[in-house]
Amino acid sequence: MTQAGVLSLTRPEVPAFPRSLEVCGLVEPSSLGRTLTHEHLFMDFEDVFVPANSEEKAFETCDFTVPNLGWIRQNPYSHKKNLSLNTQEVMAAVMKEMEQYKKCGGGTIVENTTCGIKRNVKFLREVSLKQGINIVAGAGYYVMATQKKTTLGLSVEAMSQAMALELTAGCQDAPDIKCGMIGEIGCSWPLYDFERHSIAASGETQESLGCPVTVHPGRHPHAPEEILRVYTEAGGDAKKMVMGHLDRTIHDLGDLVEFASQGTFCEYDLFGIETSHYQLETAIDMPSDAQRVQRIKHLVDNGFQDNILLSHDIHTLHRMEAYGGHGFCHILKNIVPKMLDRGLTQEVVDKMLISNPSAWLSFSK
Repeated sequence: MTQAGVLSLTRPEVPAFPRSLEVCGLVEPSSLGRTLTHEHLFMDFEDVFVPANSEEKAFETCDFTVPNLGWIRQNPYSHKKNLSLNTQEVMAAVMKEMEQYKKCGGGTIVENTTCGIKRNVKFLREVSLKQGINIVAGAGYYVMATQKKTTLGLSVEAMSQAMALELTAGCQDAPDIKCGMIGEIGCSWPLYDFERHSIAASGETQESLGCPVTVHPGRHPHAPEEILRVYTEAGGDAKKMVMGHLDRTIHDLGDLVEFASQGTFCEYDLFGIETSHYQLETAIDMPSDAQRVQRIKHLVDNGFQDNILLSHDIHTLHRMEAYGGHGFCHILKNIVPKMLDRGLTQEVVDKMLISNPSAWLSFSK
């Protein structure tokens, strides 16, 4: 792509629909199996670093030891090493956890790292080939605060064309690997112009290709509604959009049902975070896993079982097993039994983990 974004799009020959794209090629959506729809296997989150207070500065660079873990769990964004999922040590830990994920019955990981937080699709393919799981990579742009000046100047047209090329021709950093979705599209509250352009470009590209899209909304209850409006006005199909992080975004049950009625997939993707203090927006009380299950059951009871997706959004080291966390198997090992105990049926659980992700990840054109 040139600075002006002038490469033309030629759609390659593809098999008959439906189909999904993972980093090793085309797959039938029905073969994806149990799917976590919002995870990170390689990224750098250093742009969100929150300095510790003067009395706790030493903890910013402390080791992952038992005496330090309590502080790290309460202040995950103030620990520098905790924000870097991009070292050889971490890559080895991810590889091991993906082996465990497969043994636990996992079939697919949707990897949400996009431009601004250092994606590595070659590593994703390496993991997929070695561990025998599907990994879907994302195209597009994270929040404005993580972007370089050259990216901030892109037009809607240039963004859309870059996304489309990564979905149909190959990634800029790995031309032999294609993305299988757009996202996570990063949004702040209020939206910056760059982020509005990114949402509009996602909508345009979705309309053109029929591809799945996933969004990181700003930390405000009105953010999902505004994002959906910008996206659909640009041509995007609400039924192919995932609104992520609803755990920390819409807390009123009436508002939650009203938003779900607009047709998007509603994603509860912060399972495993049991700390109520939320450093990135202290006005928000982060719900517990039990409260997440309660909200999901409320959606199911109101008829939205076909609109729910589940994940952990592991984006800090302290949530991986190797660093004292719950790991990528937490939902399959711990949350599914909790859901069954709380009155959700196995059929509904299978929808959230198997058939709903399959429907979302299927290209519609």
